[in-house]
Amino acid sequence: MRDVVVVGSGGGGPVVAKELAARGLDVLVLEAGARHLRPEQEWTRLEDDANNPITGVLRVGPSDRGQAPWFRDYPQNSFVWQISGVGGTTLHYFGNCPRPPAGAFAGYSGPDAGNYDTAHLFPFSYEEFRPYLEWVEQTLPVQTAPMGRKEAAFFRGAEALGLEHQTWKDVRGPAYRAQENCILQPQGTAGRTSDPKNLLYPQAQGCTFCGHCYQGCLEPRKAPRNLKARRSSDNSYVPMMLTADAWSQGGRAAELITDAYVVKVLTERGRAKGVVYREPDGSKHTVEAKVVVLAGGCIENPRLWFNSGLPNPNDWVGRGLTEHHLDWVFGVMDDDIGASKGAGSNVRMDFPGYGGVENVCLPPALQSFAMTFSDSGINGVYDNDSGVGPQGADTLGRLVGPDLVSALSNVDNILTALVVTDDDVQKQNRVTRSVIIPPDDHGPVPRVEIKHRARTPRTRRNRDFLAAKAVEMVRAAGARSVHRMDWAPLLLHVQSSMRMGDNPLNSVLDPNCESRAVPGLFIADNSALANSAGGANPTLTAQALATRTAEKIFQSHFGGTPWVTTESPTTSIDDRVTQAVIARDL
Repeated sequence: MRDVVVVGSGGGGPVVAKELAARGLDVLVLEAGARHLRPEQEWTRLEDDANNPITGVLRVGPSDRGQAPWFRDYPQNSFVWQISGVGGTTLHYFGNCPRPPAGAFAGYSGPDAGNYDTAHLFPFSYEEFRPYLEWVEQTLPVQTAPMGRKEAAFFRGAEALGLEHQTWKDVRGPAYRAQENCILQPQGTAGRTSDPKNLLYPQAQGCTFCGHCYQGCLEPRKAPRNLKARRSSDNSYVPMMLTADAWSQGGRAAELITDAYVVKVLTERGRAKGVVYREPDGSKHTVEAKVVVLAGGCIENPRLWFNSGLPNPNDWVGRGLTEHHLDWVFGVMDDDIGASKGAGSNVRMDFPGYGGVENVCLPPALQSFAMTFSDSGINGVYDNDSGVGPQGADTLGRLVGPDLVSALSNVDNILTALVVTDDDVQKQNRVTRSVIIPPDDHGPVPRVEIKHRARTPRTRRNRDFLAAKAVEMVRAAGARSVHRMDWAPLLLHVQSSMRMGDNPLNSVLDPNCESRAVPGLFIADNSALANSAGGANPTLTAQALATRTAEKIFQSHFGGTPWVTTESPTTSIDDRVTQAVIARDL
C-alpha cells in the first residue's frame, strides 16, 4: 500500500510528488510515455524529427517511435498539441510564467470585475493563492526575462500604444513588460558565442540562445539535468521528486515508472483505493494507495474517468474545456531583429479581462507553419467565412506563393504576436469517449469536441480586441507589412476539463481539488483550473494550484500541517539537488 500514487509526470504531477515526497510520504508516479534520460543523445534539432505528431519524439504516443501514436477523435478541424512522457507538454513550452489576473478569482471587486467569466471563478481569493505562486516561482526558479533586439522592437511598439511599462509581478492593468519566465539566464560563455565547443557546462551556464525552446531543452550541453536552462518539469520538479531524501530533512525519494499506462482507477465503497496500469507487453499491474492523484492532462483525465466507470452525477466530467482561442499576428520588418535567437518569448502585453499578447519567435519550419495555419482560407484566393476581420492588418488568412516566400525570406526579420484570449468556460466544449474510432489497447479513445464557431460574445470580443492591439503594436514597431492569420483551433493551452469550483452543479472538484463524487481522488494539472486563468499562460497557475493541492492532501489525509506560509522553498538548482542528480545519474 502506497501513500500516494500520481498518474502522469507532465506539468502538475511532479509538483504534487515532489512536495509530498519532501514530507516523507511514499509516492509512486506512473507515466504512460517515455523518460528522455539522455536528451543530448536522444533528441535532435530537426524540427520534423522533434515535432511530427505521428513519428516525432515529442508526440502523444509510446516510447517506441516505431509504433503508432495514441489516437484521438477530433470531429472538428482541430488538433491538440500535447506530448506524452516525463515532462509532458512542458517539454515544448517557452517557460512563460505570468501570474493570472486577480479577476479570475472569487472575491475580486476591482473596476474591471465584470469583464471576467464570473460564473466560473476560482473558489478562493487571489490573495490566498499568491503564496502558492510565489512558492513555485522560487522553486523553478522564475526570473524576469532578459532583453534583446526582438524584445526591444516589441517594447517600441507597445510603448507607442500608450501602455504603462509594468515592472511588478501581479497584473494590475493594461501594460507591457518583460516575461516572467523559468529559463536560467546566461552566465559565462552562454549568450556570448555560437561556437558549440565553448557552450559546454560549466563554462556556459543557463540559456545559450540556441532558439529551440519548442523542442525540449538540452542546453547547456553536459550540464546536470537540473541545471538545463529551461525549467520544464523534467529539468526541475522531476529531479527534485527523485532526490527528495537528499535535500529535505525527513524526505523520501519518489519512485517513477515509465511506459506505465493507467487504464483504471480502483474504488472501494466509493473511495479511491488505487489504479491498474498496463505495460507495453500487455501485462497489467495493480497499485493500491491511500490517495490517487490524476495528472494526465485535460484529455486523458476525462478518458480515464469514463473508462474507469467513475460517477459523473452532474455531467461535468470532461466539460468546460477552454483553450485560449489563440490567434497569430506577424509583421515583416526591414531590419534583422534576431527573431530566431535566444528564448522565444520574452515580452508580453497584458489586458486584464481580455487576455494577453506575447512575442513568440520560432525556428524556420515552425514559423512557416504558424504563418500558414488559418481558419480564414488563403488571402486573396478564398475565404472560409470565418466571420472575423483583419483588425487593421494588411492581410487576413494564409499567405501563399510569392507573398509567403517574401515574408519568410529572412526569418530573423519577423516580429510575431501570439494572441492569448481569456475564454469563457462553455459546457458544450468537452472530452468524451469516441464511438467512431475503435478502442486501443488502453480502452475507448478520447473524443475532443470544440465548438469553434460558437464562442460566447465575450470570448469573440476578447480575441478581436487583442488581435487589433497586436496589429497596432507590430505596425508601431516598424513593420512594413502586418498579417493576421485567424488561427484555426490549434489547442496549445488547454484547461478546465475537470474544473474545480464552489458550485457542485458545474464543477467536478471541490475547492481542495478533491473529487466530490470519489473521495480520495484528486486532480493536479491544467484540467483542474476553474477557468482559463484570465488568459495567462496556464503552467504557473496549474503548478501553484498543484502545490496547494499537495498541501491539502497532506493536511486532510495524512494529518500534516501547511507549509507554504511557514517555510521557505528549496530551489530546483540547489547544490544538494545538483549533487544528488549527479551521484544518481538522473
